Amino acid sequence: MIHSCFVVAIDGPSGTGKSSTAKEIARRLAIDYLDTGAMYRALSLKALQSGVAPSDAAGLGTLAGQLDLLFPQPGQVILDGQDVSKAIRTPEISGRVSSDCAHAQVRTILVERQRQYALGRSCALDGRDVGTVVFPHARFKFYVDCDPRVRARRRVAELQAMGVHADYDDVLANLVERDRLDSTREVGPLRRANDAILVDTSHLTFEEQVERILSVVRAGA
Repeated sequence: MIHSCFVVAIDGPSGTGKSSTAKEIARRLAIDYLDTGAMYRALSLKALQSGVAPSDAAGLGTLAGQLDLLFPQPGQVILDGQDVSKAIRTPEISGRVSSDCAHAQVRTILVERQRQYALGRSCALDGRDVGTVVFPHARFKFYVDCDPRVRARRRVAELQAMGVHADYDDVLANLVERDRLDSTREVGPLRRANDAILVDTSHLTFEEQVERILSVVRAGA
């Protein structure tokens, strides 16, 4: 029996399956879900549409403060009244999101929005700094990792299922570069929290990775 609100923080590189896993964790536990990565991707889409360059820290910070975002259901993202669930997953957005979101002002604004989202509710969140920066005192922390080649294959399949053309070599190169950028940025770098449980999904089925996390949460909640 769960008696109080809690956060399930799932961090890790892009393409490890952490978003799908977090959604399923939230569904099975009947708690809320927030894809923090979708917030940053929505900012990149907005910046692209507005002609704001990845190097324009002030411009991106202004956009971050003005983002009109809604998450009606898991996997759906509404930006300025438009469903951008597919648009934020394109290779073009993937190629710039790490640079757009490396700026301190951007991360400060969006981290605060993530914290506000979790006030008074139990929720599962996935990203790159959820357990280290956004919710360093989260009751449950996990770091999901996976071989880059496996991640690239999964991402290509995911994009193709959405009707988006994707080349394996390009996707792999993008993932490796995003890992480098995310892990070396000065603000909120991608890293495993000292108290986060490592879950390597390279050789796990989706059900297996979900169950590994669920078992820990259910035992501790």
